[in-house]
Amino acid sequence: MALRQPPVDHATKTTDFGGWEMPVEFDSIRKEHRAVREGVGKFDVSHMGEVTVSGPDAKELMQRLVTNDVASLGSGGAQYGAVTDSEGTILDDTVLYNRPDEDGFLFIPNAGHGAQMTERWETHRKEWDLDATVTNRTEAYAMFAVQGPDSPALLGDKSNIALEQLSPFEVAAGTVGGQEAYIARTGYTGEAGFEVLCEWDDAQHVWDTLDCQPCGLGARDTLRLEQGFLLSGEDFDPDDNPRTPYEAGIGFAVDLDTEFVGRDELVGKTNPDETFTGIVLDERGVPRAGYDITTTDGESIGTVTSGTMSPTLDQPIALGYIPAEYASEERTVQVRIRGEPKKAHTRDPPFLS
Repeated sequence: MALRQPPVDHATKTTDFGGWEMPVEFDSIRKEHRAVREGVGKFDVSHMGEVTVSGPDAKELMQRLVTNDVASLGSGGAQYGAVTDSEGTILDDTVLYNRPDEDGFLFIPNAGHGAQMTERWETHRKEWDLDATVTNRTEAYAMFAVQGPDSPALLGDKSNIALEQLSPFEVAAGTVGGQEAYIARTGYTGEAGFEVLCEWDDAQHVWDTLDCQPCGLGARDTLRLEQGFLLSGEDFDPDDNPRTPYEAGIGFAVDLDTEFVGRDELVGKTNPDETFTGIVLDERGVPRAGYDITTTDGESIGTVTSGTMSPTLDQPIALGYIPAEYASEERTVQVRIRGEPKKAHTRDPPFLS
């Protein structure tokens, strides 16, 4: 099956990500990473899904399928949450928006999950006899991330929205480069930044309007790793690595006072035996997904889910699940790299704090 194409012609090295042909890097991962940490960079993230939910029962449908308190969102509010199955296992994590200019919600499934989440919403809408319209808009919207300390100035010059008045996790409707768009103060890098959603046909113009360093998935990965953000399919997977939000360290995005699918199972799982934590190598080597995490005696206690050489710290860092007692304070551990034990220690992400 042919890979799906983003709306912008990037003409650079690409890779298959969630069924999309997406840019890996434009110049170098380090250069792009540094641009975001020190200035501003732009990412084409149109591979992410976009699903709209509207109608009289849209809020109830969202409330019952996302772990956070969707009902608390006013117009223009945004929120991070998880989608869990009846056992409390994460199926996906998402950012959702209460659209400021239209009825209902827009939520962002991970790459390749748009159709799956649309089907899930439609199935439960029918099961619960709710009056809501669910529409997969993944190939109707383009999505760009503009991230870094200089992002407010860069984007502010190209938009009619007063970005200084936009608080974290708020979204506004306006224009970018004269084209209609949503601008949300959200991101996946740990820096100040925004995410822009525009019509697919306007994407090339909007992208070209944003005159800054283009960045690929390589820098997106190193930036989110330094922050300790989850990556669907690597740090959790309902089939290969099933995890609850509490194991994955996103219990802050669960409101047990609301009724959502999986809620009853999660009530008794708020203090899991294993938790998601950070690992810093104290020796040379790069920890990769699948490498064993062990005690100093060589006993296996977990597995690396994501790892890289941190461009900011110039240190090897990793994420993974280990027993809670090892994650509660800094502990000496080892990571087996190509069969050789390397000294490391645990720490709570983000790694830059």
